[in-house]
Amino acid sequence: MRAVIQRVLSASVRVDGEVVGALDRPGLLVYLGVTHDDGDAEVAWTARKIWDLRLLRDERSASDVGAPVLVVSQFTLYGDARKGRRPTWQAAAPGPVSEPVYDAVCAELVRLGAHVERGRFGADMRVESVNDGPITLVLDSP
Repeated sequence: MRAVIQRVLSASVRVDGEVVGALDRPGLLVYLGVTHDDGDAEVAWTARKIWDLRLLRDERSASDVGAPVLVVSQFTLYGDARKGRRPTWQAAAPGPVSEPVYDAVCAELVRLGAHVERGRFGADMRVESVNDGPITLVLDSP
């Protein structure tokens, strides 16, 4: 599993002009990619890392201050552009495999105590954010 985590002052996701998820206060915007062999262990590890990493101001975590988390599915995080001009997406899990894993990460964050906003899986989304810092971290599960 791969997550790109950004510290934001605000963020929102629109689908067909409608806001489907938004952070109206400082928190974390997480782009989440799933690969073929991700399962329960990766879900638990990734959700815990997102919630506990000290990326917010004054070296605090989202769990320390109750910051919200906006999670957006993004299979392109597993794109490979090493050859040619067209990336391949072979390392990304297909929708029927990755959607339940995406849902599980969101559910695990909620179980840990996070207020979670979401994009819409598989939709053509418009993501807007105001980065804070900027702080951006790429996180790969072990």
